[in-house]
Amino acid sequence: MYRFYCRPAPSSIDSRPAIPKQPAARAIAGIRWTLSLRGYLKLLAVLQAAFLVSYGVVAGTAVPRPNPREEIRAAAPAPRVQPAPRPITKLEVQQLMAGNNLLNLKNSVLDIRQGNACYTVQTSIDPNLQNSLLQRLDLKNSRYIGIVIMDARDGRVLAMVGHDKTDPSRNPCLESRFPAASVFKIITAAAAVETCDLDPGSMLNYSGGKYTLTKSQIQAKSPKNANRISLKESFAQSINPVFGKLGAHALGREVIESYAEAFGFNREIDFELPTRPSRIELSNDAFGLAEVASGYNRTTRISPLHGALMAAALVNQGRLIDPTIVDWIAAEDGRTIYQSQALFQKQAIDPETSRVLCELMQATVRSGTASREFHKHGDARIFSRLDIGGKTGHISDGTPDTRFDWFVGYAREDQGPGRIVFSVVVAHEEHIGTTAAAYAALAIKEYFRNHFVGVAPTGRRPPRS
Repeated sequence: MYRFYCRPAPSSIDSRPAIPKQPAARAIAGIRWTLSLRGYLKLLAVLQAAFLVSYGVVAGTAVPRPNPREEIRAAAPAPRVQPAPRPITKLEVQQLMAGNNLLNLKNSVLDIRQGNACYTVQTSIDPNLQNSLLQRLDLKNSRYIGIVIMDARDGRVLAMVGHDKTDPSRNPCLESRFPAASVFKIITAAAAVETCDLDPGSMLNYSGGKYTLTKSQIQAKSPKNANRISLKESFAQSINPVFGKLGAHALGREVIESYAEAFGFNREIDFELPTRPSRIELSNDAFGLAEVASGYNRTTRISPLHGALMAAALVNQGRLIDPTIVDWIAAEDGRTIYQSQALFQKQAIDPETSRVLCELMQATVRSGTASREFHKHGDARIFSRLDIGGKTGHISDGTPDTRFDWFVGYAREDQGPGRIVFSVVVAHEEHIGTTAAAYAALAIKEYFRNHFVGVAPTGRRPPRS
């Protein structure tokens, strides 16, 4: 047998070195220092185990050494979590949009800076429709132009195009400074249908000219040689004496006033841009009532935006809808702080009355005061699948070089979901340029040529909440 000598063996037990107090030393105390090969291997295993035990790594119980960087990071305060942006109201949107009247936008998205913050505003504007109208504005012959095209289903403004020769910074689409003229006949007709039990075929009398209005023409008793005409045709041809007599004798002040207010007169429009209320002033004088009911006055004033809302009520079964031109607004981090919604108001008129009014407005386009323009500018391929109705209005401001020209109405698919409303006012100067009805026909053609092969998207969806 071979022996390995690590060191000389001591002469006696008492002369051996003192056993260390460490755990590893205790584990090997008393082992002979002269060992066989097998014993030497066992000694190495014991030493290894003792080493591991001494550092606490057996059975996965190791305690990692502290990392100075981790200690510093743990001691540092946690970063503050920024709160989500607070949703804002329409009034706050008006304040945010101050200085941006959104007239004649060429793109539907714009960035607005307020202080140190920047916001992304997604509007409801249809760029194709908007730019098509912008390219055809007759600036040479017009002092004012205001065009509003709106989706009747949800109140989203698809186009807002305008021109003010006297002050280019103003937005005529939102200003209630234009005489309503015969557009007010929409309200008079609605009141007469509901309170006088009239229908499109009801026969009415009038004397004198169609487009004049005198005290003799509104006498309660008609002369023997009076003309007879249906309500539908008198509306389509915009015959002033018929509606003057209705206002003065059949309706009266309270009825006219209540229906005007039901259609939104004398109150502000809830919109993302500031507007002024459309105004109506009434007296107890019979002839004054006749002037208002027929639109033969310059005191009843509306904005193009309000005209579009009146038309929307007719195609929405008598309910007004709040207009909107901002789909959503996002803060710099992408979170949405404002998103519009389709909000309908209470009934202005009964659904059946709205159906009758649409029939009267259809006659205006087919055989009445707007028929010539629609035959001239219409597209038979597109218009043949649409139901189109409207109401014209014409009046001078008292000077020979400013003549106001209105066309308010709707266009909807016979077999489909698409329906838009429009309101156009043009103030012609010395020469008559592009008419309000021509602008409306152009908008209808452009819109339905590009939409509603299927269902058009609403465009309201924000990037994320």
